[in-house]
Amino acid sequence: MLDINILRKNPELLKDNLAKRHSDINVDELIELDKSLRKAKAELDELLSKRNKLSKEIGRRKAKKESADDLIDEVNRINQQIEETEENYNKLYKDFMDRWLLVPNILEDDVPVGKDENDNVEIRRVGELPKFDFKPKEHHEIAQNLGILDFERAAKLSGSRFVIYKGDGAKLERALINFMLDLHTKKHGYTEIIPPYIVNYEIMVGTGQFPKFIEEAYETDGQYLIPTAEVPLVNMHREEILNEDDLPLKYVSYTACFRKEAGSYGKDVKGIIRQHQFNKVELVQFTKPEESDRALEELTKDAEEVLKLLDLPYRVVILSSGDIGFAAAKTYDIEVWLPGQNRYREISSCSNTLDFQARRASIRVKGKDKKKYFPHTLNGSGVAVGRCLVAILENYQQEDGTVKIPEALIPYFGKEKIG
Repeated sequence: MLDINILRKNPELLKDNLAKRHSDINVDELIELDKSLRKAKAELDELLSKRNKLSKEIGRRKAKKESADDLIDEVNRINQQIEETEENYNKLYKDFMDRWLLVPNILEDDVPVGKDENDNVEIRRVGELPKFDFKPKEHHEIAQNLGILDFERAAKLSGSRFVIYKGDGAKLERALINFMLDLHTKKHGYTEIIPPYIVNYEIMVGTGQFPKFIEEAYETDGQYLIPTAEVPLVNMHREEILNEDDLPLKYVSYTACFRKEAGSYGKDVKGIIRQHQFNKVELVQFTKPEESDRALEELTKDAEEVLKLLDLPYRVVILSSGDIGFAAAKTYDIEVWLPGQNRYREISSCSNTLDFQARRASIRVKGKDKKKYFPHTLNGSGVAVGRCLVAILENYQQEDGTVKIPEALIPYFGKEKIG
């Protein structure tokens, strides 16, 4: 959620930001609604103040055993006005917040202006692309030939876009999870967290998933399966006041993630690139505002090191204004090379949300001067486990159908190849 003063004092910044994001939110309507809301609040405060003064006067008269009937009648009339004004204020407040919560974050100045993913800007490429003496296969064909992924039985259990990991497939997924968690906890200084996978509505609001993306969530009895561990990790400190000396806070978590992938039908229907349930290792940081730019670079490099150690070629791009996420002010995508598809595909998204999420979740920090401020929050995949498995299958495939295991992963997997 943005600082309301942006709307009140700098609406042109908001309009410019929405234009860059290709959003049709009407800022002028928000301004008028905010004015009506403030007017209703002023009227309510005036009535409450008037009632308070009359109540004191009634008490004074009764203490003197004087009649206060006229004042009691006046208070009764004011109570009726308060009820009507409060009802109007609550309606206006709900209407305003329903719209204000749909306003995306303000973009950083260095975010490239563009329409969609085609306008993302490449920052760097790392690693050499593998050379094959044969035509490389896509991961789903490799996996099915090896018998390590079962899509048909998964569809029988749950429908399309689910998968069963079998044998060495399950073992490879588990090895990757443990490898990533060890790297981020032992080398990068993150604290490991195992959070709940089901959260309340307001928790999804806190990180910006709701109300905008409610159609993509799996709901059960008024609670929701998490789309990413970012949701519980950020909201762990919901409505708390943190100590500045404890910053930065750095958390890492492996969780399953659940997304309906609304609007993605027809995309990546084969394999495990786009699933309704998938595994991810997530990184989250809480920092001082002046340190979040540096923290984004650090967090991105932490995620990159997973691919470096596995010797998987990748590139880093900065997302354009038309492709960046709702809550993000700046995002780097890490895209791993998939020779079977002959293209780079996203495996991690690393974002600085500034104080956008902290405001929504009411998370503050007490500084050394005793003043309170909103921390900046950052998040990134460290990395998407299933897509990492895909990258290993495609980059390490052999002509005989076997798959080599990256050297750094052998201690976790227990052998040098699959098949």
